[in-house]
Amino acid sequence: MNRTSFGDLSIFVKDNIEKTKEEFLKNISKEIIDKVEIIGKYINVYFKKDYLIKEAEKINYEIEFRNELAKLNDGKTMVIDYSAPNIAKPFGIGHLRSTNIGQAIYNIYKILGWNCIGDNHLGDYGTQFGKLIVAIKKWSKKDLDKMTIEDLEALYVKFHENETDELLNEARGWFLKLEEKNEEAVEIWQKCVDISMVEFNQVYDLLDVHIDYTLGESFYQDKMEEVIKTMIDKGITKESQGATIVEFADKTVELVKKSNLSTTYFDRDIATIKYRMDTWNPDLMIYEVGADQNLYFKHVFETAKMMGWDKCQYYHVGHGLIRWKDGKFSTRKGDTIHLSEIIDKTIEMARNIAPENDEETIKNIAIGALKFNDLSQDPKKDVIFDWERIMNLSGDSGPYLQYTYARANSVLKKTEIKEQKNINPDSVVLNEEELELLRDFIKFKNKIIEAADRFNPGVLAEYLLIVARKYNSFYDKHRIIGEKEEDFRIFLTKTMSSILHLGLELLGIKTVDKM
Repeated sequence: MNRTSFGDLSIFVKDNIEKTKEEFLKNISKEIIDKVEIIGKYINVYFKKDYLIKEAEKINYEIEFRNELAKLNDGKTMVIDYSAPNIAKPFGIGHLRSTNIGQAIYNIYKILGWNCIGDNHLGDYGTQFGKLIVAIKKWSKKDLDKMTIEDLEALYVKFHENETDELLNEARGWFLKLEEKNEEAVEIWQKCVDISMVEFNQVYDLLDVHIDYTLGESFYQDKMEEVIKTMIDKGITKESQGATIVEFADKTVELVKKSNLSTTYFDRDIATIKYRMDTWNPDLMIYEVGADQNLYFKHVFETAKMMGWDKCQYYHVGHGLIRWKDGKFSTRKGDTIHLSEIIDKTIEMARNIAPENDEETIKNIAIGALKFNDLSQDPKKDVIFDWERIMNLSGDSGPYLQYTYARANSVLKKTEIKEQKNINPDSVVLNEEELELLRDFIKFKNKIIEAADRFNPGVLAEYLLIVARKYNSFYDKHRIIGEKEEDFRIFLTKTMSSILHLGLELLGIKTVDKM
């Protein structure tokens, strides 16, 4: 069905569409309805002009609109697990998705009145640290205090290039020492964490990402034995070949305790849920982790419910991969694609499309472009990384939305008119473009709610593109300043500005004043 066939509100009905229409009309004021029509399996509702204007007024007065949204879920608590890079590995392009999507979901839930808690569950524990300790002790030519995260990554790679059963057993032994708080093992581990966090914090600052808590896997080291005992006492586990496991209905298993008695990341994830339940008592717990972990998180959530933590709803937002349009990315640092390289190239391209802007604006354009390319697509699907699309000022891009915002604000700077209320609908004669804008403006609230319900910031991103295109069409066809319709057209422009300001903020993208 063509988009234009939908009304201001479109309701899909599988059966008994006439009865549904009748029930709908009973529960809505007739004074705001212009017409209702049925097309196929859709009930399409068209609102009257005065209702459209009054709803746009709420958005125009942005503080009032924010307050209205905040009342929708007051008192509910959500914990979201996102970003979670691995210690001793540079921040990779793959972690960009978890960071961007997770932060946007956090922002959207927060504006809707949820008490939001973001947790950066760092990969800072496990057998890989035994491997790293072995590599540092055998092959490092630098003092650990002088190493970079690239040095640590190279040593980790070298371990795998030279891996033998003997080396692997040595690594397992060092991880067991780390669990037992061996002084040397803990000291090496802590320095690796400190080195890594320097880079991670630089990336977060650049991306304007602020996560409430950074509680890595290591935080739960002293909390695992209790949950393991509880799992055993509840009969959730069984013994298998000297190890302790949880077996699920489909005969797949998760390892609880290895035969050498060391713990697993599954234990740490169960201990993490217990801590979050005890500390924050959330109504909803979201994990923004790669889609390849779908089965694993199904197991985690099933185990959590068997542990009695079924008050909380659990949801895994599994993101797809980032793929390159031409199948590859040229990197200075070998096969590994580091986020820093991507950011550097994007800033360079932003400088080319907006050379007259200051460096802060150029950076905001570049970061906005990267984020929007990610967020404008369904999280579950792979993202195609296409430089031309990402930086296209006239296409489906972050710079296009930033440009539209700058355009709207350039109009507003020419007038003293600010927020407008109590517009007399009888004094307004709408042209086709103005009517289309109003009809899309009133969808803003529901699009924010839909993005939350679907755990998909792409819903909001798509809406912003639609409404921006319609504003630009309106702008190109009609003068604003100096016309008899000036006041109302400035009202439309201010509403557009408010939508883009808040919408981009929810996506974690900064607006720019000029481009």
